[in-house]
Amino acid sequence: MTQGAGTGQGPVVRTATLRDFRVPPYTQVPVQPGEPVPPVASKAAEQPGAPGSLGVPPRTDPRGISPTVPAGRPAPAPAPTPTPVAAKVSDAPSLRDPRSFVGAGAIVTEAPPSPPAPAAPPMPAPAAPPAPAADATPSVHPGNAVPRNEIPEGYTPTERDLPVIKRGDTAQVRVVPAESPAETDGLGPLFVVGDVHGYLDELVAALAEQGLIDNEGNWSAGNTRLWFLGDFTDRGPDGIGVIDLVMRLSAEAAAAGGYCKALMGNHELLLLGAKRFGDTPVNSGAGTATFQAAWLLNGGQKTDMERLQDVHLQWMSRLDALVEEDTHLLMHSDTTAYLDYGATIEDVNDNIRAILTRNDADECWDIFRKLTKRFAFRDDGGPDAARELMAAYGGQRIVHGHSPIPYLLGEVGTEDASDGEEDAGPVVDGPHVYADGLAIAMDGGVTMAGKLLVVRLPLHN
Repeated sequence: MTQGAGTGQGPVVRTATLRDFRVPPYTQVPVQPGEPVPPVASKAAEQPGAPGSLGVPPRTDPRGISPTVPAGRPAPAPAPTPTPVAAKVSDAPSLRDPRSFVGAGAIVTEAPPSPPAPAAPPMPAPAAPPAPAADATPSVHPGNAVPRNEIPEGYTPTERDLPVIKRGDTAQVRVVPAESPAETDGLGPLFVVGDVHGYLDELVAALAEQGLIDNEGNWSAGNTRLWFLGDFTDRGPDGIGVIDLVMRLSAEAAAAGGYCKALMGNHELLLLGAKRFGDTPVNSGAGTATFQAAWLLNGGQKTDMERLQDVHLQWMSRLDALVEEDTHLLMHSDTTAYLDYGATIEDVNDNIRAILTRNDADECWDIFRKLTKRFAFRDDGGPDAARELMAAYGGQRIVHGHSPIPYLLGEVGTEDASDGEEDAGPVVDGPHVYADGLAIAMDGGVTMAGKLLVVRLPLHN
């Protein structure tokens, strides 16, 4: 079965994992500085007469870091590679672990003059060596505190196992958008974004609806805090454009006093594995497999792979897996497998990053297999599983993506519905609170005609 799609004006090629998806035929060659930015296409733009972009003028590239700076906006200064000399802590307004490099300059002392000897001129004091100059420029990448020139040595995937169990223990929550997401003092409001899967135009529309970006696709929420829960690529038309947008918003939000950050999803792990290990055989536990095959099976788009650059790989490989914000434990996958990688949030994040820097395909396959598991909080033991995770990592409520809400509700059984089926699609109006109110599901099922969710926390039952 043909997976992904090529470029050009040839016939449309469908993936095996999406109900209604076509890859747009725009050029996939990275834009060089000074060249015009190509327009963004999405599934909305495929319909006759439909607009090509949701509220983003042609002069702005909402897919990511634009090679040409819009008029009136200063170009961001490049961040150099850290040097062994004393470094200065970055003064960028990041509120969580900027991972800046701190160095100490040499302490210079001046020796007292020696007493004069008889019939001899006084000895001059030894000259003090000059103190080494400190590097005053930040060494972090604007996407998520990633050193620009640090090239990770390891990457890696995912498997599909989506049984549907009809249950009545999930509650759909309708969320009313906040009138003003920005606050004047201290930390701003907290927003989370569910799985995007390459649907760039839908993401731009959802962020604009909440007032987080303006009509040009730029950050407009001041000191608001925004967390993406992972799964930026695969199945949809423009995964690399989504990553570029998140990286750009991270820099713009930091400059405004807020922040935009992201967690690692299993599809980031899958894309990293496909790029790093390709067709290298791994022991999957059920026979021999490869990252490349798993990536294609799970909706990997060849256009994303063609546009994937080192800056994207560096950014993805440094994403955190877990974080606690305002008593919310944020994670991508609804699984307890995170417990296999550490007893604290810091341990989990450090250990997963360490695995991604090692050149062991089997070890990387194992971590991605574990973090692709799902439904830990759905059934009878769900509340206990949620309490176990929060007892280890903190928080009073888990917020996750990964498992689409329609699956949790038992409304659909596959993402491979054919065009001939008469189905209005799942109705998703907001996130779901379940597991005795201890878990919130945020994947609205955008890949199955659901909804891409951008929600302000906290939620109430």
